[in-house]
Formats: sequence, structure tokens, C-alpha cells
Amino acid sequence: MKHFKSLSDLHQTNGYPPPENPLLSLLTCTELKACSIGHSKFTSDFYMIALKKIKSGTFLYGKTKYDHDNGSMSFIKPRQIIEFSNLELTEKGFIIFIHEDFFIKHNLHSEIKNYGYFDYEVNEALHLSAKEEEIIWELYHKIGLEYHNNQDEFSKDIMITHIDSILKYSQRFYKRQFLNRTVFSGTIISKFTDTLKAYFENGKLQKDGLPTVKYMASQLTVSARYLSDLLKQETGKTALEHIHIFLIDEAKNLLMSTDNTIAETAYQLGFENPPYFSRLFKKEVGLTPNEYKDRFLNLN
Repeated sequence: MKHFKSLSDLHQTNGYPPPENPLLSLLTCTELKACSIGHSKFTSDFYMIALKKIKSGTFLYGKTKYDHDNGSMSFIKPRQIIEFSNLELTEKGFIIFIHEDFFIKHNLHSEIKNYGYFDYEVNEALHLSAKEEEIIWELYHKIGLEYHNNQDEFSKDIMITHIDSILKYSQRFYKRQFLNRTVFSGTIISKFTDTLKAYFENGKLQKDGLPTVKYMASQLTVSARYLSDLLKQETGKTALEHIHIFLIDEAKNLLMSTDNTIAETAYQLGFENPPYFSRLFKKEVGLTPNEYKDRFLNLN
């Protein structure tokens, strides 16, 4: 599998003109024109932001294949496996490749890691309304003005500012998408609760230890980051927080219904480190396990 370390290599491999900035590349696929990368599967040192409406071809990252008809945006981080070949678009689209070094000495170098949608699967792409698409295209063209003109000492900061705006608008649009897909969200939340309950009831806690967000997401066929962001939007708590709440409820029941020590209760709940269990319990309940147990006993 090919790994692209430089944009020049990416362009040369695919017969594109050399990039006008060694760390930034803008590619536009015009209407009904095939748009493909030569290697069907590849990795790179680049972030990729793409707006596309696919008629045919292959576009895959994560574990799922893009098969939507509507216009959408996808976000890919460095070293993620991508399959991207023989694409034919129903309307024009664009791809921005940004080498991770482009953001060095800029706040976005660390801030971009906070945008969870870079960890989403392809089937969790962002769908845009016509008005939202206009906003994204306007920002793309503003980047293009700097990219295609003679670049000076201000060009990089201006382009990064517009890239940052694309990311912030995309965050806003994803929140709108979560809200507009309330039926889907409700189904995910319900399945999440059922899956977590079954994990405990089937004895997997004792056998496999604490359920991870990754495990829960795999059971629901979504990415871990998408699951957490969706739950956060709908319930105010992330997937990990929901797992912890469920565990604490189980812990309360065990503390009150058995004579087990705190350590034994922690091990029974899948915690390998009892002090961590006690800290988590106090964080969620406001009391240590011993304090909670003593209070319950005093009430009876």
C-alpha cells in the first residue's frame, strides 16, 4: 500500500500539476469528470477535507463504503487508510489536502485534533443543505484566491483562517445533522442502553472486563467518536460517561446487597485497580464506596 509523505509525490503519481504550496493542495473535480487517485488504497501524512456528490466509483475509509446520493463532506486524518478510485461526480466537488506540518506554530495544529469528525466512518459523512454548501464553497474559493496568487508572508495565516472556518462551520452543521436525525439518534441511544445491559447480564463484565467505547460502537456499527458525539448532543454525556453511570448503578446494588469488600466489588465490576473504582465512584456519587455503604446502613 502506497504511503504519500509529500503532496508533490501525490500529484506526480496521479498526473496532476505540481502543488502551488508544498504543504497544501486544492483539487477541484468538475461536473461529470472522473476524479481518482491512482492507488486504490493509500495512506498519507495529510488531512483531507472533501466535498463530493458521487455518481460511481469507490470511496472508502474506516470500515465502510460511501454509498450516499446526497452532497456531503468527509474528513480524513493523517495515516488513515483510504480507498479512493475512479470516482465520477454528479456535480462539482473539491478536495483539500493539508500536510500536518502546515499547521506547525499555529493554534490549529493542536485544535484540529478536537474535531471529532476526523474519526468518523465514511457512512457518518456530513450532509449539507444548499445554503450550507454555499458557505463551504465560499470559504473554499477564499482559500483558492490566496493559493493561486503569488503567496506572501500573509498567505498562510489567511488560508489557515479560512480552513479553520470550514472546520467550525462543519462542527455546527454536524450538530444540526444530529438534531435532524432524532429518530436515528433515539434508536442508537436505545440500542446503546440495551447493549450495555446485555453485557452485564451475560457475564461479559467478569469475563472480558470493563466494556470500552470502541466495543460499544462496534456493536452499534458506528465509530466510537461518532457514538460519543451523538450521545453528548442528545443526552449531555459521552459514551464513556454513560458506561460509568451504568457501572456505578451496578456498584451501588452490589455494595448494598453483598458483604463484599470495596476491592472485591471493584474486581467484580471489571476494575483491575480498586482505588480507581473508588475515585470514579466518589466523582459520580459524591461519596466514597465506604461512605455510601455506611450511610445506607445508618438509614436502616
